[in-house]
Amino acid sequence: MSLTRLQKVMAQAGIASRRKCEELILAGRVTVNGKITTTLGTKVDPDKDEIRVDGKVIRKEPHIYLVLYKPPGYVTTVHDPQNRPTVMTLVRDYNQRIYPVGRLDYDTEGLLLMTNDGDFAYRLTHPKHHVPKTYLATVSGIPNKKALTSLRQGVKLEDGLTSPAKVQLVKKGTDSVLLKITLYEGRNRQVRRMCGAVGHPVLHLKRTSIGNLSLEGLKPGQYRTLTTEEVVELKNLVGLK
Repeated sequence: MSLTRLQKVMAQAGIASRRKCEELILAGRVTVNGKITTTLGTKVDPDKDEIRVDGKVIRKEPHIYLVLYKPPGYVTTVHDPQNRPTVMTLVRDYNQRIYPVGRLDYDTEGLLLMTNDGDFAYRLTHPKHHVPKTYLATVSGIPNKKALTSLRQGVKLEDGLTSPAKVQLVKKGTDSVLLKITLYEGRNRQVRRMCGAVGHPVLHLKRTSIGNLSLEGLKPGQYRTLTTEEVVELKNLVGLK
């Protein structure tokens, strides 16, 4: 008999990310063999135990992996209480429940992964795996050597010192520059906060890659399915088979 943590089984069935599944368990919305369970450490046998979420039996779905070119003006949530357009309106071709992996700001454009593989999503967004994410940031003013060194070595933010990053000056204008920034952690609005902290607010931001994935061949609002090789490479990056 193979026992697995309940939230992992739920995530693998495409219910939601592992964090969201934990919230569902704690809220008393999950039953195992007819009994409500609110214990996160609960282990189940996915082949024998009946697991329900809000009364509906969960069944493992085929995993879907998409890369979307998110345009500005969309939020990366499944639902938005302010009724702003969400990225879900851009991927209507799937009956299975899929959701964004991580977030991009409303005004930020670029590469966004979407999936129904909760374990994959959880690992990709966990800071311990150091998955590289690259951005092109147009910032106000001309950063000096000290500002660029701070961005590379670590900037002190309200939630602590940032990890070392790769920063390259791509193009210099009269009152702004284009920076290529690669991060290995995933804090909220990190590029904007880092650049603002060294005195050069972001004017425009675009994420161009995550790990081995790029936006090649995609226009804003378009998406494609990842190849088997791309999925394998990303899974290897986060320690999944």
